[in-house]
Amino acid sequence: MWRALCRSTCVFESDPQIPMDLQGSTRDICVGRMECKDIAAETLYDVLHDIEYRKKWDTNVIETFDIGKLTVNSDVGYYAWKCPKPLKNRDVITLRSWLPMGADYIIMNYSVKHPKYPPRKDMVRAVSIQTGYLIQGRGVKSCSITYLAQVDPKGSLPKWVVNKSSQFLAPKAMKKMYKACLKYPDWKQKHNPHFKPWLFPEQSTLPAVALSELSIQHADSLENIDESSLSETKDDRGEGSDEDSVN
Repeated sequence: MWRALCRSTCVFESDPQIPMDLQGSTRDICVGRMECKDIAAETLYDVLHDIEYRKKWDTNVIETFDIGKLTVNSDVGYYAWKCPKPLKNRDVITLRSWLPMGADYIIMNYSVKHPKYPPRKDMVRAVSIQTGYLIQGRGVKSCSITYLAQVDPKGSLPKWVVNKSSQFLAPKAMKKMYKACLKYPDWKQKHNPHFKPWLFPEQSTLPAVALSELSIQHADSLENIDESSLSETKDDRGEGSDEDSVN
């Protein structure tokens, strides 16, 4: 647990209580929960949606963009992220949907195939089996977030990567998100403050995507990369600083 800004637990393990249709093949599930004081639920919801702001605070992102929309509350997007050296970086194409429920919000995604965005040669195409956020309002300026990720990184990973992800990278990412939420209202006032297509779908300029263009991305159809023998790079500082500024 870490207490400086919020309370969080992150578990990365197989859970026998989770049905097999959710567990998939051999993929583990990472679950994290964080209490966010001084942050309204709607602010956290905006931060998770605002792709331009993510490029400012998410130091792991290499490239991210929206591809198109299916409905007023679902779209398809691309996200590529840095992996701990010397592993290859990963990317993913996901179908995402979201739903406001009064003071609470849900965002979920899973991997799909899009004909215009096949796997890249310089990336390993990962698979989001099921990933999502549940944001629960706890008053005017307080909320909690529960994060669930079941991702197949497509490869045999070294044990140190799994340990680092669950014990360090995941909690640190949640901490960065918390700090980003504190700065978001001021940042948004200076950057197209009224543009929030996730709340006002009439603002969206994304092209329409037909469901028939997409298909579920199954992990077994992608190349499996064996990186299990790779050793951690001593000078790896790929996660960035907690003091990264947002301007």
